[in-house]
Amino acid sequence: MDGAMPATAAKARAVCASPSISCSSIAARAGSPMAWATVAMSGSPGTVRAYPWKGSLRIELFLWHPAAVTDRYFEDYVPGATHDCGSVSVSEAEILDFARRYDPQEFHLDAAADGPFGGLIASGWHTASLMMRLYAEHYLSAVSSLGSPGVDELRWPRPVRPGAVLRLRATVLEARPSRSKPDRGLVRTRVEFADGDDVVFSASVLNLMRVRPAAPVRGSAG
Repeated sequence: MDGAMPATAAKARAVCASPSISCSSIAARAGSPMAWATVAMSGSPGTVRAYPWKGSLRIELFLWHPAAVTDRYFEDYVPGATHDCGSVSVSEAEILDFARRYDPQEFHLDAAADGPFGGLIASGWHTASLMMRLYAEHYLSAVSSLGSPGVDELRWPRPVRPGAVLRLRATVLEARPSRSKPDRGLVRTRVEFADGDDVVFSASVLNLMRVRPAAPVRGSAG
């Protein structure tokens, strides 16, 4: 087995020590500087792969998400209901790429330990973009989503670091039919993006949703 493998596998185990991930096995491929593990996150199996990359360890986490929402209408957003919208990993490469293109502040580009956050952190807008991907796929529905008039109470209470695994939970706070447009309603949702037990992003999101179409009336026989 390649001499680099034990260290790589050990680092993969360290990643799997996260409270959000339960690893059922760690394996190492002979002759290849890669380690991988079968993982489960609340019943959603997937794979985590770890391998050296540009002088450090690159972690890729692939998780199975809930099925994409395709048939949810305004009536299906019940106040008090909480929806698990899946998870996503955050790599160092992605953090750097987003920062170079959209938010070139030093602490999003430099991993120096003496920086204000003690290392590299993701842009808050990068975190928001990752949240939106899961929110659009696993909470909103293409048949009913009519856009958003805005977001309230946007917060980033903790930084996101390379290797974080973020899980999205969406709770319906309010579902109010439109007074002027009976074909739609307004849904207010509390979203929380968390790394383990630590919330790193939260917001109150407003969405306009189409009501369910009335079933066609069959003609009577006569």
